[in-house]
Amino acid sequence: MSLKDKLSELRQRGLADIKDSSDLKDVNQVRVQLLGKKGPITEVLRGMRDLDAEERPKVGAFANEIRDDLANALAQRKEELEKAVLNAQLAKETIDVTLPGTPVAKGEPHVIQQIVDQIEDLFLGMGYQVLSGPEVEEDKYNFEMMNLPKNHPARDMQDTFYITKEILMRTQTSPMQARTLEKHDFSKGPLKMISPGVVYRRDTDDPTHSHQFHQVEGLVIDKHITMADLKGTLQVLAHELFGDKFDVRLRPSYFPFTEPSVEADITCFNCGGKGCKVCKNTGWIEVLGAGMVHPNVLKMAGVDPDVYGGFAFGVGPDRFAMLKYGVDDIRNFYLNDVRFLTQFTKKG
Repeated sequence: MSLKDKLSELRQRGLADIKDSSDLKDVNQVRVQLLGKKGPITEVLRGMRDLDAEERPKVGAFANEIRDDLANALAQRKEELEKAVLNAQLAKETIDVTLPGTPVAKGEPHVIQQIVDQIEDLFLGMGYQVLSGPEVEEDKYNFEMMNLPKNHPARDMQDTFYITKEILMRTQTSPMQARTLEKHDFSKGPLKMISPGVVYRRDTDDPTHSHQFHQVEGLVIDKHITMADLKGTLQVLAHELFGDKFDVRLRPSYFPFTEPSVEADITCFNCGGKGCKVCKNTGWIEVLGAGMVHPNVLKMAGVDPDVYGGFAFGVGPDRFAMLKYGVDDIRNFYLNDVRFLTQFTKKG
């Protein structure tokens, strides 16, 4: 059999093998077998050395023609198989737009943020401003302008994270009250504000304490403000957060920035005021501190205490959330356990 006949036979067999290839792996194997360095075409062409000079170019040209035919057939078959694979994948991934959609989990505000939002909405409706300040604060605003000068023993009540001697992580959101008092123009009306935010204290974390927690401080300054205005405001707040069946009582207390100072209690959630272990048989649960703004605080902000007065209060949203939902460990709010947090998803 001549070399041309062998080459023709290789073409026919090669084209048949290419046509029978069922996937891309088979096509690649056929390509290596036919056109590789050790393939049959290469073996046949080695016999060209026995041809005479006149016949050798003709056989070489015929061999190149067959090689091109096989290469083109391989490329075409590869394209067909790739297209078939793509079509099969598209068919598998076809979306029926008439089917109901897969439910997607919807994010909700954190339970503490829900309490803060509720407080903000209430006080905005009562004509208050909502103001926020820096968490890294000056000693001047955090302590001194709140009637807590250097070496004041009450500073120990709020063990502080100091950055420098004059810069600290705020221990309360009251500094924003001092900053606002400095700038407020009382000729344009009274000052009514709340300042929500995160505060920091050197505290040991346990079920009822955290080194980082939330506060919402409130301040009202105007002429003829009385303790009755304070109690009425706190009653509205308690009813908004806990319901109309809860009452508020005020007890004498001490805070450096208010005089007189009070602790505010609300009716016990567990017993409705009858007395139980939760409220230590008093029928009341302490929820916040408040009082009439100390004259020294007004003086340091440039406000005449003989003309203006007012009240201030501090609300702990973390504690309110514990009381409202019966949570006995404040750390649960910060562990990011979705199973716990989804209990407080807002309805409607």
